[in-house]
Amino acid sequence: MAVFRPVSLIGVPTDVGAGHRGARLGPEALRIAGLPEALAARGVDVRDVGNLDGPRNPWTGPVQGYRHLQEVVAWNHALMEASYAELRDGRMPIMLGGDHCLGVGSITAVARWCREQGKQLRVLWLDAHSDFNTSDVTPSGNIHGMPVACLCGLGPEALTHLGGQAPAITPAQVHQIGIRSVDPEEKRLIKTHNVDVYDMRYIDEAGMKRTMEAALDGIDANTHLHVSFDVDFLDPSIAPGVGTTVPGGVNYREAQLVMEMIADTGRMGSLDIVELNPLLDHQNRTAELAVDLVESLFGKSTLMRD
Repeated sequence: MAVFRPVSLIGVPTDVGAGHRGARLGPEALRIAGLPEALAARGVDVRDVGNLDGPRNPWTGPVQGYRHLQEVVAWNHALMEASYAELRDGRMPIMLGGDHCLGVGSITAVARWCREQGKQLRVLWLDAHSDFNTSDVTPSGNIHGMPVACLCGLGPEALTHLGGQAPAITPAQVHQIGIRSVDPEEKRLIKTHNVDVYDMRYIDEAGMKRTMEAALDGIDANTHLHVSFDVDFLDPSIAPGVGTTVPGGVNYREAQLVMEMIADTGRMGSLDIVELNPLLDHQNRTAELAVDLVESLFGKSTLMRD
């Protein structure tokens, strides 16, 4: 069994960046589905630091193109500080979301850590959406559709400069897998900034094995791999508990292969689990599937493999 760094579970119970209520219940759903126990059973030292606290969701409309910007910044700042503290303590932060706007805080912390340690950061963004919107190209103003753009320096200064350095990362550090819903103007931004996207057509044509080999190419001992796992990456037929379901997603076996190939690298240093919405789930089935897949990220496989 592989030896993993000790992990710290950080609950971030907010849906402040989303268009539907309910993702704030995600951390408890993951705990109820047995995530801490599943990791401990794999020999992982697990510390659950509990839930962060932050402002409630005011559920108001967009102001100057952004919904709930002040609240989104507060939650992300708290998460950034908590994630960085765990990294500094030699632990792997696992963020239990919450909606995907929280990727700004978690990845800003990891990027700072990597700069200080002289490590190369690679972000695997497992998602149905590219989340490369700006206020200019999305009418909703929901910030959970903007975190990758914010991390790459496009967006409100309060988020692009969350950790003091902007941009926190470059588009070249992000590799997106499972994408199948991109707004028209967002497509232009992705092309302009040359984001590495493996959409579902690519996966259908090349297969998941070749997709992952391409996304993981060049990873070495000096690479810190951050996995940002949006549960809507999965097909809604197996993962109904999300607010932004998009048909035609990754199936169970493909998802297992993704997680197993990430585990094979031995380089995962941080993880987000986001957009789980128990209000839309069936008997916590999506949370249980997420736990199953996270076990594979931590080395669970059918056979012992070299």
